[in-house]
Amino acid sequence: MFLALASLLLVACQAEKDPATLVPEIEEVGAACLPADIAPIKAPFAMPQLQAPKFPAREINLKDLKLDASQLVTKQIQQAIDEISAKGGGKVIVPQGIWKSGRIHLKSNVNLHLEEGAEIHFSGDIKDYLPAVFTRCEGVEVYSMGACIYAYQQENIALTGKGKIVGPERDCEILRSEKKGGVIENLIDANSPVESRLFDNQQGQGVFLPTFVSPTDCKNVLIEGITLERTPMWNVVPVYCDGVIIRGITVRSVGIPRGDGIDIESTRNVLIEYCTLSCGDDCFTMKAGRAEDGLRVNKPTENVVVRYCLAQQGHGGITCGSETAGVIRNLYLHDCVFDGTGSGIRFKTRRNRGGGGENITYERVRMILRGDAFNWDMLGSKMYVGELAVRFPALEMTPLTPFYRNIVARDIYVESCKYFVKAKGIPESPLSGVRIENVRVDHSQRLMSLYDVDDIVLKQVTVHSPDTVVEINNGKKVKFIKTKINHEEGKKTHYELKDAQLEI
Repeated sequence: MFLALASLLLVACQAEKDPATLVPEIEEVGAACLPADIAPIKAPFAMPQLQAPKFPAREINLKDLKLDASQLVTKQIQQAIDEISAKGGGKVIVPQGIWKSGRIHLKSNVNLHLEEGAEIHFSGDIKDYLPAVFTRCEGVEVYSMGACIYAYQQENIALTGKGKIVGPERDCEILRSEKKGGVIENLIDANSPVESRLFDNQQGQGVFLPTFVSPTDCKNVLIEGITLERTPMWNVVPVYCDGVIIRGITVRSVGIPRGDGIDIESTRNVLIEYCTLSCGDDCFTMKAGRAEDGLRVNKPTENVVVRYCLAQQGHGGITCGSETAGVIRNLYLHDCVFDGTGSGIRFKTRRNRGGGGENITYERVRMILRGDAFNWDMLGSKMYVGELAVRFPALEMTPLTPFYRNIVARDIYVESCKYFVKAKGIPESPLSGVRIENVRVDHSQRLMSLYDVDDIVLKQVTVHSPDTVVEINNGKKVKFIKTKINHEEGKKTHYELKDAQLEI
């Protein structure tokens, strides 16, 4: 009896620790802190202990080939990769210097290793990315440019080293030829054969931009140590992969539209650690296909651990969506810092995107933000989805109706933010099952706005804000437990409730 009581008291004391003492400092996370070995992976779901691929001692050093740095060296790099893969695998070493290249295809059992001081600068000419390859662009399958570094149905591959890859100049043929005309689901007939979705601009049909690094339908992938700058669109994008380790990379894509840092797309069993991202869009992002095409493919993103990472500039520190058709599940982010990002913990989807997200946990995160600490946007804007962004009337549930549910955030320290919580669910599919526990917010410009939510619990939360308004519209089973909202002296919190149930 005494031991049981002591255990309960210990748990209670641990739960009441100041979140500011539990989260990492900025200098304790990111690429500069990368250790040599991968520590055991812990997660609140069944997660394999991922191991980095191993390669034979065989090497080809491009330095020995006496390459002409003034010309494209795509052919020589590809020949070295093909040769060493055919012999059973090994390492292809890119030496110090600036090397120009078109699309590179990684092959099984090959580690493409960039030495310190090595830079691969990628071409912006369409001819250097032909023939078109199978790829997924913003959640829809097509044949187009693929990626600057691409792999398809390969195993045991790696991109490593202290070198750098640099994307094409922004004023280049590929970017000028990008297929335009709205969101991609309106450009591609979901009922058309994938093989017919050819966008190589050879008949003037335009192209879909290449991503930077995209292993597609691959197993046992390692991306470690490199720096990525000036991506054409999205930086590191594993698609349909199983067993991916991304560690110690640095991404710089500020100012680049759709310059996401790491996008995990319909991929399972992923470890992301000690990365530093400063991006033109979202930093760490989970995706799972879009609309009808994503439902057809029906592949989830699942079993993803993100730890000891640093997000700097970017729209969101960690974002789920907006491509959610295959479902995002079993995501665990812990011991990270978001320093100067827009939103911290962000969720996106739309009425016509399908799928959703569930079983998602965040722990021990420090956030210094320009935007919201927690943001759910399940409706989007009329600019992109038209009348589907209009809240009412509630629509009939269909396979394209998305959901977000079963989400936990605990031991979070927010130094500054715009809104503490801003949530827009969908009337016919409310945001549900959210737990926000042991959170300290030192300064939030605005408090909370909750629309179309169900079963939302804040426990042991302290928020300091000049704002006095908590807005809840169509909110069921909303609870504030041991939650304190502190204002300037003499001000009190005003609860604006409409069709809402709030228990304090």
